[in-house]
Amino acid sequence: MRTELRLLRLVAPYRGLLAIGLITTFLASIFDGFTLVILIPLLKHLFGTAGELRTGSTRLEGFVDRLIEPFIAGLTPNEVAGRLVVVLAVSLLLKNLMSYTSTQVSVRAQEGLVRDLRTRIFAHLLTLDFGYFQRTRAGQLLSGIITEVDQTKTVITASLLSLFRNVVAVAVTLVVLSQISIRLTLLMLAFVPLLLVLLQALLGRLRRHSRMRTHERGEVTALVSERIGAIRLIRSYGEEPREAARFAQQADRYRKQIIRTQRFSSLTSPVSEVFSGFLVILIIGAGTRPGLIGLSAPLAPEVIIVFLMAALKLTSPLKTISSFPAVMAVALASAERVFEMLDERSAEVDRPGEVEARFERDVVFEEVSFSYGAADDPVLSEVSFVVPKGRVVALVGPSGAGKTTLADLVPRFHDPTSGRILMDGVPLTRLTRRSLRSLLGVVSQDTVLLNDTVLANIAYGSPGATREQVAGAAQAANADGFISRLPEGYDTMLGERGTRLSGGQRQRIAIARALLRDPPILILDEATSALDTESERLVQQAMDRLVQERTVLVIAHRLATVRDADEIVVLDAGRVVQRGTHEELFRACGLYRRLYDMQFRDEETVVAAEL
Repeated sequence: MRTELRLLRLVAPYRGLLAIGLITTFLASIFDGFTLVILIPLLKHLFGTAGELRTGSTRLEGFVDRLIEPFIAGLTPNEVAGRLVVVLAVSLLLKNLMSYTSTQVSVRAQEGLVRDLRTRIFAHLLTLDFGYFQRTRAGQLLSGIITEVDQTKTVITASLLSLFRNVVAVAVTLVVLSQISIRLTLLMLAFVPLLLVLLQALLGRLRRHSRMRTHERGEVTALVSERIGAIRLIRSYGEEPREAARFAQQADRYRKQIIRTQRFSSLTSPVSEVFSGFLVILIIGAGTRPGLIGLSAPLAPEVIIVFLMAALKLTSPLKTISSFPAVMAVALASAERVFEMLDERSAEVDRPGEVEARFERDVVFEEVSFSYGAADDPVLSEVSFVVPKGRVVALVGPSGAGKTTLADLVPRFHDPTSGRILMDGVPLTRLTRRSLRSLLGVVSQDTVLLNDTVLANIAYGSPGATREQVAGAAQAANADGFISRLPEGYDTMLGERGTRLSGGQRQRIAIARALLRDPPILILDEATSALDTESERLVQQAMDRLVQERTVLVIAHRLATVRDADEIVVLDAGRVVQRGTHEELFRACGLYRRLYDMQFRDEETVVAAEL
């Protein structure tokens, strides 16, 4: 019941709406029962038998006769029938008005729950450790936040309002039936446990298959999301037929899982239908043969008709109630997936004792080690160096040396496994993440742009910036020229991931973003390695302006770009193997010299080939 209880807690803000829904549902059921009651005198007057001595009369008949006597006294049979028809019509109108109100209240409550869950999940995802996104496919996340949350809302309509509505309808109808014939009513109820046993047998399998269907639906979403993002790669290698076949296989697995789920879900309706039909046959037989249930005389015709109509009215709510386990099984399977996401441990939570970050002196790495998991080999091992304020420190080394991981520790994307990083003598783990990151600007090789305007992308992280400040940052980043040539200038939509721009243009937008933020500390992942000569020149000029009077940590792939760094830290297999200036490391003939000579020979080869 843990999932159900958590859902009920989420519904708490809507208890006012739900109370209105429950009241209107109850009133709708009362008016529905009244329409049954009013049929007895109406049918009497239509048959022309009102006032005659009837065999098999019931307490309900006597009660109804006393109830309507003041309204029909002194009227002719036709006038009585006309007045009862008006009463019946008014009852039907009020019943449906209450039902409509209940439905609208239900929609407001369930959509409010969906909105709350979606915003809560999205906000929670923003706080999770990067490792979660590395081991979870994006499509599964999209399926959870969109499809599964939408499925979860049926818990409100299924368990709180619809169930209540149908239970009340059944209760009111049973009261009417019991007042007509308690024996016949008890005979009907004696067979209800049989229906419940049959449905429970289906519930376990249905819930298991619902979980599997949820997983397969997420896999379909993930495959589509991943492949659409790799459309250029797919076309470049002519893999369209293979990818289409792969998706067809995944879609077929999802189809089969839906069929398995529906195999059990669909059984609930015919089982309840057969059960209801059996009850109708039982009622007709017992009502016309009173000896079967111990009555001395058969029920009056109008009473049998009303009893039969009431019994038939039970069919719909009984089917809904009987299908409740199936509906809830599907909804709870989706809810479990939603709560799995919400139960992921948040990595972005400020802990007691954390203080606001300040930067006046230096950033110090002391014996820093890091691994992504307890069973994984360490990515960094006992790394130590200092980044003084106003200095440029470069991290170089072969691929896989741990450069990017080391830089990610500064904004606390991860915390060290052992050792510590200090800012002005205070460990980063004692600083709030928000205040720490407000001191940082990051420009990476893989520039991230959003599907928004140029203005919004540059001002991202600086929400209070004016249009003039954005334009000034763009000019300093050598971006104003190409921005002014865009169709709508700074108001041009860049498209998803900034696909309307070239690599160099995207980099200059990112540099303008960092310039506008004006942080005291910069983390630069070499931004010019994949650019053409002209774009590299413009980007390099912009970066030269960006690093002025700032503390800079550079991840360098092209060693020629860090010759002027105040210090170069050489990493290999997660360890610091050399430190010094370019001239010192070049003369030392160690790993740095080998990497530098290798790049220099490669560049000479490329130049010779171009000539």
